[in-house]
Amino acid sequence: MGCCGSAASQSSKREWKPLEDRSCTDLPWLLLFILFCIGMGLICGFSIATGAAARLTSGYDSYGNICGHKNVKIEGIDNSGLDLTEKKYVFFLEPCNVDLVRRKIKSIALCVSACPRNELKTLADVQKFAETNGSTLCSYELKPSEYTTDSRAAQLCPKLPVPESAPIPFFHRCAPVNISCYAKFAEALITLVSDSSVLHRLISGVMTCREIILGLCLLSLVLSMIMMVIIRYISRVVVWILTILVVLGSLGGTGVLWWLYAKQRMSPSDTLTVDQLQIAKDNRQALLIYAIAATVFTVILLLIMLVMRKRVALTIALFHVAGKVFIHLPLLVFQPFWTFFALILFWIYWIMVLLFLGTTGIPVGNEQGFVEFRAAGLQRYMWWYHIVGLVWISEFILACQQMTVAGAVVTYYFTRDKRKLPFTPILASVNRLICYHLGTVAKGSFIITLVKIPRMILMYIHTQVKGKENACARCILKACICCLWCLEKCLTYLNQNAYTATAINSTNFCTSAKDAFVILVENALRVAAINTVGDFMLFLGKVLIVCSTGLAGIMLLNYQQDYTVWVLPLVIVCLFAFLVAHCFLSIYEMVVDVLFLCFAIDMKYNDGSPGKEFYMDKVLMEFVENSRKAMKEGRGGAADGRELKPMASGTSSS
Repeated sequence: MGCCGSAASQSSKREWKPLEDRSCTDLPWLLLFILFCIGMGLICGFSIATGAAARLTSGYDSYGNICGHKNVKIEGIDNSGLDLTEKKYVFFLEPCNVDLVRRKIKSIALCVSACPRNELKTLADVQKFAETNGSTLCSYELKPSEYTTDSRAAQLCPKLPVPESAPIPFFHRCAPVNISCYAKFAEALITLVSDSSVLHRLISGVMTCREIILGLCLLSLVLSMIMMVIIRYISRVVVWILTILVVLGSLGGTGVLWWLYAKQRMSPSDTLTVDQLQIAKDNRQALLIYAIAATVFTVILLLIMLVMRKRVALTIALFHVAGKVFIHLPLLVFQPFWTFFALILFWIYWIMVLLFLGTTGIPVGNEQGFVEFRAAGLQRYMWWYHIVGLVWISEFILACQQMTVAGAVVTYYFTRDKRKLPFTPILASVNRLICYHLGTVAKGSFIITLVKIPRMILMYIHTQVKGKENACARCILKACICCLWCLEKCLTYLNQNAYTATAINSTNFCTSAKDAFVILVENALRVAAINTVGDFMLFLGKVLIVCSTGLAGIMLLNYQQDYTVWVLPLVIVCLFAFLVAHCFLSIYEMVVDVLFLCFAIDMKYNDGSPGKEFYMDKVLMEFVENSRKAMKEGRGGAADGRELKPMASGTSSS
C-alpha cells in the first residue's frame, strides 16, 4: 500500500512542511480496522454457511422447511423434512395479522407453487385455485378435495377473503397488493400511532401521491445543484440573493399557508361525506400547524438576520475564495455522490447480513408446534459486533470523504502557481489517502464510534423506559444524551481539522489533532467569525431549498384531486430536500474550514519575507483582516493579536 519501509518517527516531526514529504500514519489502527472488517465478513460467511441466507432469500414455512428445497427432518416437528422443490413461494394464511409487540406476522406460513393473483372469497374459490394452478393454500395435511368438507379447514386454510397478492422479487414471499394491509404492517413499526384509521389515511396519501413525491425529490436535487453552481460562479452576489430570497420565501410561504388554511376553513362542507369531512378536518389541522410553525420560524429568522446584517458583507469574500477552489477543483461538487453511493452499498450489505442473522439459530419447536430459530452462544454477540460495525464503517466512509476534500484543498492552497496543480487533485488526494492515511481515518472514526455507541444505547434505554422512570432519572438520562451529543459534535469538528493537518504535514492522528487544536485556539475569534457568518449563510441556502421544495409540494398537493391526507408526503419531501441540500452545502462548508486552517498555519509560520512567502490568496487575507476589525469594534477597540503583513512579491493570488 505504499507504506512498506516507512518507520519515521512522528513525535519528532514538529516543523510544518506542506506537501514536501509523505509517510504512513497510524498503521496499527489500519491493521485493527482490517481485522475488524474481516470479522464482519466472517459473520456474513457464518450466516450463509448455516443456511440463513437460503431461509432469507427462498423463505421458509412455519415448520422449518425452506421453500424450493428438499429439507431435512427436524426432530419432534410434524410436517418438517418435506420435499418442496416445486413450491417456491411463502404464503401466509393471515398476512395482515401483525404482532405489534414482536413486530412480525402472526400467521401460519406455508410454501406454495403460486401466489393468488385474484381475490378468493370462499373455500370453493381456494379449492378451484388449487386444482387449476396446483398451488395448495391450506395446510399440508389437507388435500384440495377436503377444503370444503373437512371441519378443520377453518383453522388450516387462509382467512377469507384471501387478498390478491404478488411475489416479492428475489425474496419469494406472497405480499398482499391491497394498500390497507400495508397500513397494518406500518402499525407494527410505528406503535406510537394509536388510531389505526389515521395511519391508514397517511399510508394511503403516500401511495396516492408517490409520483409527486418522486418529482419533488428530484426537484430538491436540481435545486441543490443549481445552488452549488450559483455559489461557484457568482459568489460575490449569492449572499445578497440568498438573503433576499429567504426573506421573500419565508414570508411568501407563511402567507400561502395562512391563505390555504383560510380557504379550507371557509370552503362549504354540506356536500361532503363522513370520510371526506374527516380528511378535510385533518388537512385543515395540518395547515394550521404548518402556518403557526412557519410564522414562528419566519420571525426568528428575520431577527437573526437583523442582528447579523453587519457581518453579511464579510461572508462575500469568504465565498469568493471558496468559489475559486471549486473553479479549480470541479470534481469536489460530486463528492457527495460517491460518499452516498459508498454508504448505500455498505448499508445494503449490512441490512442483508442483519436479515441473515435474524434467520440464524437453532430450530426450536414452540407451544403451537411451529419452528422458531433462536440464537445461542456466540450468535448473540454477533448482533452487537454487527451494530458496532455499522457505526464504525459508516463513520470511516464519511471520514474518507473529509480526508479526500482536505487533501485536495490543501494541494490547491499550498501550490503557489495554480497552473502547476495536478490534473485531478481529487484523485491525487484519494491516492495519498489510500497509500498513507487510512490508519488515521480509521482511528478518527473509531473515536466518534466510542461516543456515538453509548449515546445510542442511552437513547434506546430512554425510549424503552419512557413514562416509567421518575423525573430525576429522566433528567439525568437526557442530560447524558445531550452531553454525549455535544462531545460528538466537538470531536467531529476536531477530527476534520486533524485530517487537514495530516494532509498538510503527514503526521499521525494525535499529533495532527493537537496541532490543529492549538491553531484553532490561537485563532478562536477568527474561527467564531467565520463559522458564525459562513455557516449561517449556508444554512440559509438549505432553508431556501427546503422552502422552495415544500412550497412546490404544497401547491401540487393542494390541486391534486384524488389525494387523501398529504401530511406525510409533505414531511417526506421536506426531509429529503434538507438531506440533499445538507450533503451538497456541507462540502462547501468543509472547504471553508480547510481553507481557514491552511490560512492560520500560513500566517503562523510565514511572514512574507524572502524564504517565508505567504501561500494565501489576497481575498482570503482581506476577509480575515476585515473579520478581525469587525470583532475589534464589537469589543470596544480591544486588539486580537498580530497584524496581517502583505504578501511577498510574486506570490500567486489566483
